[in-house]
Amino acid sequence: MNFQKNLIHHQDCIEAIAGLPDQSVDLVLADPPYNLGKGNAWKWDNSAPLPGMGGNWNKAMEAWDDMPLFDYFKFTLLWLSQVKRVTKPTGSMWICGTYHNIGIINFTLQLLEIEIVNEVVWFKRNSFPNLSGRRLTASHETLLWAHSGKKRKYHFDYEKSKRITAPWDMLKMDGKQMRTVWDIPNNKAREELSHGRHPTQKPVRLFSRIIDICGKPQGLMLAPFAGSGTECVAAWRAGMSYIGFETDPAFVNMANQRLDAEKNGLNLTLPADATETEDHEDRAIDV
Repeated sequence: MNFQKNLIHHQDCIEAIAGLPDQSVDLVLADPPYNLGKGNAWKWDNSAPLPGMGGNWNKAMEAWDDMPLFDYFKFTLLWLSQVKRVTKPTGSMWICGTYHNIGIINFTLQLLEIEIVNEVVWFKRNSFPNLSGRRLTASHETLLWAHSGKKRKYHFDYEKSKRITAPWDMLKMDGKQMRTVWDIPNNKAREELSHGRHPTQKPVRLFSRIIDICGKPQGLMLAPFAGSGTECVAAWRAGMSYIGFETDPAFVNMANQRLDAEKNGLNLTLPADATETEDHEDRAIDV
């Protein structure tokens, strides 16, 4: 099956990836359901001031984010099996998660004999506060960097990883090795939200950093769970082609419109401090 590149397709990723050729993808950026759409709905609105909170927050509660545990394991096994097949020996897979699902993903990777290169902690210093006062405030998500090759041929721009700096990352120093804790605020520039919002949307700069160190210009990036298209925006900006899959037609339309605007130069990136702070949704909420 042939899929048009540089487009997000309305299709289930397991069925769709099965139609891709073996070893055809250079980089996989996977932001799967975390399976945490359980429990009560929680929110905070700015009618009650809270220090450090710039706007409205609510817990993402979506049907696709709530599966029985064994069903979630089977789902993870199926999509990771296909991702392993289509990733080149020189390619990498990056998978997002929290403690709710990252153990299952880690186990499944090992079960499929996919080697984990690094576990990266994405520190979110502006994360949602704990409201119940019965646990610590969740302030990070986890990314697993993995590869399917046998001889560790995966692409990694080590020198570039040392040169990368960012004014918002207070842990990364110029010329020093990049560590496995990334200080990347979860704020999004206004242009990232100008075409609509996804309840679990991540900032472009998170995926841009991954592409900077593992992506190849003119290579192909696969986004199995494309959502708002953030991974694809980052890939396009870096000179990579992309293929994305998404099951919700509303998000398919939103993401493709966002990417069309990006390609036509209509998404004008605002200064670094011009961030959206008035309304937030966060799936890594602990209440």
